[in-house]
Amino acid sequence: MRHSLATMVRNHLRRAAIAGGLEAANALARLGLMAESRGRGAIFTLHHVRPKGHRDFDPNGHLEITPAFLEKTILTLKRAGYRFAALDELPEWLAATDERPVACFTLDDGYRNNLEWAQPVFERHGVPFTVFVTAGYVDRTHTLWWETLADLLSARHEFRFDFGDGAVLVSSGSSVQKQAAFDRIAAYIHGADEARAVAVLNCAALEHGIDPIAITEHLTLDESGLRALIANPLASLGAHTISHRALARLNDDEARREITSSAARVEAITGRRPLTIAYPYGFRPTVSARDHRLAADLGFTVAVTTEPGTLSSGVNRHAVPRISLNGHFQSERYVSALASGIPFRLLHDSLNRNRFKDKIMQQFEALQRP
Repeated sequence: MRHSLATMVRNHLRRAAIAGGLEAANALARLGLMAESRGRGAIFTLHHVRPKGHRDFDPNGHLEITPAFLEKTILTLKRAGYRFAALDELPEWLAATDERPVACFTLDDGYRNNLEWAQPVFERHGVPFTVFVTAGYVDRTHTLWWETLADLLSARHEFRFDFGDGAVLVSSGSSVQKQAAFDRIAAYIHGADEARAVAVLNCAALEHGIDPIAITEHLTLDESGLRALIANPLASLGAHTISHRALARLNDDEARREITSSAARVEAITGRRPLTIAYPYGFRPTVSARDHRLAADLGFTVAVTTEPGTLSSGVNRHAVPRISLNGHFQSERYVSALASGIPFRLLHDSLNRNRFKDKIMQQFEALQRP
């Protein structure tokens, strides 16, 4: 219990420190300092776009922003002189002589609210966007474990979970216990055979009346929904694997199958093979140089990570950084700070000087992850 409380306090302090760092970066950007950090532009990562609802326990709150904040983000970038481009056109935009920065918007996993709430905002401003499709969600064969886990923890004060050595009791009565349990199970899923660990979680959820497939159906678009989405000429679809497992932890054949089958599923919906792919999770060590090579060999022109950073003309087109719009930091000032590239430049310079990572930047990098 003491450890859980300490973790909660650290999380609050981390957010406060990151907010302070973003405020400082925004001030530097407004003064015109470190302008070269902006590079050629940025790709923004979104997940849920929907009005904020109230949940007593909301471990995935960083994965959602409001439609109003999305609109403010677009307006902030317009005022800063950004051009808006579709992601599959990024290589041409980066090769162009026009030095104005470019912005691309991407949305991972294919949530229903991308159609209901995000699309009208993009349409209102004429901004292209790409939705990365997890085929197992479209076909209702796979589950969003982070959503299943949040629902299970919200519903139960305790439950049994098998971490590999037999089922043990997990306490989830207080908000502190719920967060500690979420972190523990998430770490197990990332550190074990992911498919097996998610299956164990799904069984635990079903034992308590929570249907993981029903959660997938409720939250994500099916094929008809995706067809409705791409009826808008501003919308495009990219690949995002079949099962949303970390590619780097799969063998060569499994990783190749995840990518090729995902691309085929998108092609069946759109009539053309996708040119873009987002790696599930997208941060080290969930994606590797092997996966970058696979994406290139399989014909993708752009493959995006969630490693934070801005764009350069010489960026590896199969390991492109993105900037996450984090639900805990919904302010136009923070958009300006992130788009400036200053936080990432400071982190990069610190590493290049072989110094210890600045603690604020280390935690900021972690919060960029989906």
